[in-house]
Amino acid sequence: MKREVPIIITFLTGFLCVIAFFIPHPPLGDLQQRFLVWYAIVYGFTMVLGLDSLLKYNVKKITQRKEGWQYSYVLLFGLALVLVTGFQSWLKYGTPFELRSSFMYCYIHIIVPLQATMFALLAFFISSAAYRAFRARTFEATLLLVAAAIVMLGRVPIGKMIWSEIPVVSDWLLNIPQLAAKRGIQIGVYLGGVVMSLRIILGIERTYLT
Repeated sequence: MKREVPIIITFLTGFLCVIAFFIPHPPLGDLQQRFLVWYAIVYGFTMVLGLDSLLKYNVKKITQRKEGWQYSYVLLFGLALVLVTGFQSWLKYGTPFELRSSFMYCYIHIIVPLQATMFALLAFFISSAAYRAFRARTFEATLLLVAAAIVMLGRVPIGKMIWSEIPVVSDWLLNIPQLAAKRGIQIGVYLGGVVMSLRIILGIERTYLT
């Protein structure tokens, strides 16, 4: 029964969501919104479980002196700082997102610079991956290299200085060939999502039970 009950709940929930989508009239029409509210409640509990797991893992890492245990101190300090400033700002201003609050001060002066640093590091990884992918070893790779070079030049002022029509060609590549390929990929993703949803609703896919 430990496996059958979740499968039955999944089937009934998925079936009712499909019916509510195609029959948007009471009482079925209100089920989708009600399920969204329940999803938000369950999502809140998963956040609490995730926080508990994060604390246990890092405390265990510190006590056992595993590799990189010093960074766990930084993580726990940052977690405590955000929670304390968030609650303090909420009690003082009624919301932690007040610009004068201590929470927003930490967000603007700590979190935003850290995000900028992370994205700056990602730029180097993307450049390295692009260098490896754009090597003109085959005809297809050469087309990719030429198209990528035109698009990049069309996004910066120096491209227009080289040739005034480069931005036009860049827009054409983005709006015609790239968009066609993108739509093909999206159609495949949507069909895969539909198939996977049916497999889960019908109980064929049961990996979520493990």
